[in-house]
Amino acid sequence: MFFVLSKVLGFFALPSNLVILIGLIGALHLPTRFATVGRRLMVASLLGLALLGLSPLSNALIIPLEDRFPVWDAGRGAPDGIVVLGGAITPDVSAVRPQVALNEAAERVTEAVALARRYPRARIIYCGGTGALIYRGGNEAESAVKIFAALGIPPERVIAEEQSRNTVENAVFSLLLAMPQPGERWLLVTSGYHMPRAIGVFRAAGFPVEAYPVDWRTRGRQDAVRPFASLGSGLERADIAVREWVGLLVYWLTGRSAELFPGPR
Repeated sequence: MFFVLSKVLGFFALPSNLVILIGLIGALHLPTRFATVGRRLMVASLLGLALLGLSPLSNALIIPLEDRFPVWDAGRGAPDGIVVLGGAITPDVSAVRPQVALNEAAERVTEAVALARRYPRARIIYCGGTGALIYRGGNEAESAVKIFAALGIPPERVIAEEQSRNTVENAVFSLLLAMPQPGERWLLVTSGYHMPRAIGVFRAAGFPVEAYPVDWRTRGRQDAVRPFASLGSGLERADIAVREWVGLLVYWLTGRSAELFPGPR
């Protein structure tokens, strides 16, 4: 129930969807006696699209998320295990095409493969069934095993966690598979902007992991004043950033995360 509710509410929480919805509501009011209100809503929608899609606002929202955790320090020694969060593979496309379809978060896979090669004794868990509410098809973890094998990592090294649909289930199911022993060190590989929420959830689940952020979307603070060249790029980044900030708040309020804005320890 929580999964379905989160997906439905999450759709309306995305800035791009919300701004367009305001414009559509305004358009529906034009033939009525509330035409003035309708025009104002449409103007507000247009201004909102411009602000979110072209201004640096989206970068300013995502940079604190990406900069929350530093690059992992390899000087502490080899990890015992690596947990890779799904989100880099498009499962429904991968299920019907001859190659695994990677998306713009591909570094979750490519960096995990590099780590697997660097630390041949580390156990690898790839988390991810499908988080789609509609257009479900394929299984991300199953596709991950295929691409790991194609890149030289034997399938028997990769534990495919195929049931999880969100970050909370990633933590719970991977903990059951890993069964980490005292003193073991596990890495958590996910996008930099997603790392604060993921770390908070893993801590709440009782799975101590070390952050290994990848897939950065900005260069850092210098991009806080950098506008976008296309409307679509800015809107997409706004959706990503707002989803994470809302997720941090909701997960904390519902007890699914250990902290409101988790950071390094």
